[in-house]
Amino acid sequence: QVQLVESGGGLVQAGESLTLSCRASVDSAHTYAMGWFRQAPGKGRESVAVIDYTGGTRYGDSVNGRFTISRDNAKNTVYLQMNSLKVEDTAKYYCASHSSLYNWSRQQISYWGPGTQVTVSS
Repeated sequence: QVQLVESGGGLVQAGESLTLSCRASVDSAHTYAMGWFRQAPGKGRESVAVIDYTGGTRYGDSVNGRFTISRDNAKNTVYLQMNSLKVEDTAKYYCASHSSLYNWSRQQISYWGPGTQVTVSS
């Protein structure tokens, strides 16, 4: 069974907004940190945003100020609100969870979602 399930991806115009969600069916010990990575064609997977269970957040430089990550601990769900989308935001977005933030950006991850495609057109 898939432990993380993303939803909300799709095709939008540049400048528009989109919100992704990811529900985890994993025990809380493995969801201390929940967040999002993305991978565009021909590029490596990069960290987009992460939030810990207390609400502390970290953002990738390319999305800081435009994206907002949040979570509902009671629902084991993390959200990514993406505003002012750019063509370069086009990528497959992967939900991820881990028991800590240690080496998160180095992709020390316990569980990965299957990914959801976000395509931004000009």
